[in-house]
Amino acid sequence: MRSARFICLVTFAMAPLIVRADDLLDRAAESLSFSGFDDQVRARLSGLIDFEFYHFTHEAPGLIFTDDHSLLSPRFTLFFDAQLGSNVYVFAQGRVDRGFDPGDGDLGIRLDEYAVRWTPWQDGRFSLQAGRFGTVAGNYVARHLSWENPFVNAPLIYESVTGIYDAEAPSSAGEFAEGLVEDKYDYNPVVWGPSYATGLAVSGKIGSFDYAAEIKNAALSSRPESWDATDDGFRHPSISTRIGYRPDIAWNLGVSASEGAYFTGAAAHELPHGTGIDDFKQKVLAQDVSFAWRHWQLWAEMYEARFEVPRVGNADVLGWYVEAKYKFSPRFFGALRVNQMLFDNVPDGEGARQPWGHDLWRIDTAATFRLTPHAQVKLQYSLQHEARVNDAVSHMIATQFTVKF
Repeated sequence: MRSARFICLVTFAMAPLIVRADDLLDRAAESLSFSGFDDQVRARLSGLIDFEFYHFTHEAPGLIFTDDHSLLSPRFTLFFDAQLGSNVYVFAQGRVDRGFDPGDGDLGIRLDEYAVRWTPWQDGRFSLQAGRFGTVAGNYVARHLSWENPFVNAPLIYESVTGIYDAEAPSSAGEFAEGLVEDKYDYNPVVWGPSYATGLAVSGKIGSFDYAAEIKNAALSSRPESWDATDDGFRHPSISTRIGYRPDIAWNLGVSASEGAYFTGAAAHELPHGTGIDDFKQKVLAQDVSFAWRHWQLWAEMYEARFEVPRVGNADVLGWYVEAKYKFSPRFFGALRVNQMLFDNVPDGEGARQPWGHDLWRIDTAATFRLTPHAQVKLQYSLQHEARVNDAVSHMIATQFTVKF
């Protein structure tokens, strides 16, 4: 509890400084915008400065990488947006942090997104996009950045590692059934965060329906090091699609599907004789829904994922969450999220079958206060239960201080 109090004290101590700097941030936003050539070229730089602090009672959960029970994770994110005429849009995102996911490594600089989008018709019926960008599947990616996400972390689907490891193949069903026995970073979730892989996408809106499809160099579960098309290129492409339906302004319903090889090139020599990387796919079917009414916003997703595992067979997992946000005032809102992951049985190598992962559920609660139009503070508590014999229940407290410019 002393760590929790320290988190709150440090966070709120910084708040008055940002309140006094609000006018400066307004002027900075104006100076970082450009318009020229009779307003045919418009460009803007913007950014987020985040300070996150995590404290957990057991090992670091999800895609948090530290051996300690507390972690401070600073992050600076810079966005570039440009509109060239009425048809071409260019965007990029660069970050300075300790790794794509929170960790205690050294600070580094990285370019996460870069893409160009061509929209030939103004009614939005069709757009073509090329580069490196977030996946079209599901509805979480559109709000995953710290300013839009009502929580500090992501739903379990996007951050809970499974027994899948993409850099080597299991030598037997018994080895695979052992689960997570190496460094946690060696394993993959169902979807690794926003999945900023490289490729092409088409999207558009026709009446009450919207559509999107992408072909990328890596599957949804792929790790950040695989997202650049530098090693395997597009030799093992992944295809993802989403069809959405908006019956009215409040509702948005969607169905997504994805298929792609999830092994990296490093695993090729360990696959069974006569097989290759393309013989083992990650297959995903997902449903999503969002709803907004007055002070309420609701989101939900369900992912049914299958990994075709050499020497094992199909490893299936079901993940879902329901998330609700309520605005108590224009500057203060609370959120509640319920998550669950359920693992199917696989052969254990001794003639029986057993789950290939530990079923788990997690409840996240969070409160956010907008100090100014440019700054907010967020506090979250998470309770997680994992289906194993010892230490099944864990707790996490997290805070996030964000400055937007």
